[in-house]
Amino acid sequence: MAKTYDMREAKVRLSELAERASQGEEIVIARNGRPLARLLALQTRRPRTLGLWRGQVRIHPDFDDPLPRELGAAVRGA
Repeated sequence: MAKTYDMREAKVRLSELAERASQGEEIVIARNGRPLARLLALQTRRPRTLGLWRGQVRIHPDFDDPLPRELGAAVRGA
């Protein structure tokens, strides 16, 4: 269940409310008793682990070479 705070109180306690939201609590900010906004934690991605595919992927030496004429024409739709 979301906890509701008046706009004035939310301004004063913004740092605390943001911390609580980051812990998973849902915060509703209201003006004159009407819900106006919801403060939620961001869904962040885990940092990438470098080298995870090491030894599993090989790039062929001719990877950057131009395509053969027939294949290039087929890709371009010509």
